[in-house]
Amino acid sequence: MTVNLSKGQGISLQKADGGTLTAVRMGLGWQSAPRRGLFGSRTKEIDLDASAVLFADGQPVDVVFFRHLVSDDGSVRHTGDNLVGGAGKGGDDEAILVDLQRVPVHIDQIVFTVNSFTGQTFAEVQNAFCRLVDETTGQELARYTLDGGGPYTAQIMAKVHRAGAGWQMTAIGTPSNGRTFQDLMPAILPSL
Repeated sequence: MTVNLSKGQGISLQKADGGTLTAVRMGLGWQSAPRRGLFGSRTKEIDLDASAVLFADGQPVDVVFFRHLVSDDGSVRHTGDNLVGGAGKGGDDEAILVDLQRVPVHIDQIVFTVNSFTGQTFAEVQNAFCRLVDETTGQELARYTLDGGGPYTAQIMAKVHRAGAGWQMTAIGTPSNGRTFQDLMPAILPSL
């Protein structure tokens, strides 16, 4: 069963049978919003990018994004850059896989961000979502939907963080501006 998250809401990543998740996929999907023009509706390709910033004690120690597809320790992996989106209705346009058992013990948070590399605002995007999937079973665990567009070019979507012996996901949903994860660091830090 999927939990639809609202901004700031968190869920435990414990399995229903009491076990813990071992691997999750953070999926990102979107579509370009149609625009009305002189010659009818048309869409413009939009390049959104998913990134995962790994933190230890509030400090960024590694990042996974389209130019660095695998974390230095190998526990987090980006499946590749999608330059145009299009899924937006349920499938993932970009995905980041996290092997929770391999994440080094000093990493306590992984923050997932989305940014418009080409600089279009989210007002030009529709059906954008971030979802967490149990990679072992394929079951969708949680979904955060980006509603309302807006005049910004990035979003701090969610984080996965250690909670006791397990992990928890929290939807952040903070709009920001920037073309890359580096531009978003000042907006990420208050969410830790």
